[in-house]
Amino acid sequence: MDANESLLQTVVNALLAQSGWEWLAATLGILYVVLAAKESIWCWPTAFASTLIYTLLFWEGQLPMQAILNFYYMGMAVYGFMLWNKQAETNEQLIISRRPLIFHIIFISLGIALTVIIGRYLTQLESNLPYLDTAVTVFSVMNTVLMARKVIESWLYWMIINTAAILLYLQTGYYVTIVMFMVYLVLAVYGYLSWKKRQMHVQ
Repeated sequence: MDANESLLQTVVNALLAQSGWEWLAATLGILYVVLAAKESIWCWPTAFASTLIYTLLFWEGQLPMQAILNFYYMGMAVYGFMLWNKQAETNEQLIISRRPLIFHIIFISLGIALTVIIGRYLTQLESNLPYLDTAVTVFSVMNTVLMARKVIESWLYWMIINTAAILLYLQTGYYVTIVMFMVYLVLAVYGYLSWKKRQMHVQ
């Protein structure tokens, strides 16, 4: 057996050993992104269920920032549902929009600054992968707001965030979640193209 076959067998065995709860959370997470790309309001209840499970899993796995992130996602799922539902009730659909370059410069700069500050603090606590954990958390928190507001560039940010998350979970053993984020990466491209097409139709 060569090295590649050995690595593949290791990954397969790790996937089979993962908790059924992680499989359920990952499945719901993928369903959330598909529904969000279709602008379905049911993406938010699905997200709530997925992130509730992940909050418990990551807290138990000693990834505090990821646990906090998913707890935040639960709140954002409620916010997103209320926002999209309000628009549906008033027949005033939330329009897909873009943000100017200066907005993104400020957005990225703020995210980096928060990552450095929080990462340094977690380093003192001997947290697992403090800067990568923090970067994924900070930018996910900020980007979820853009997602709820239907800012089309949020999908581009998700592409980068999902890639960073794959690296994080690869080093911490959440193999089912890695598969989920690989699917997320593909769905982020689909979501961007889908929203772009819908935006052009509105215009």
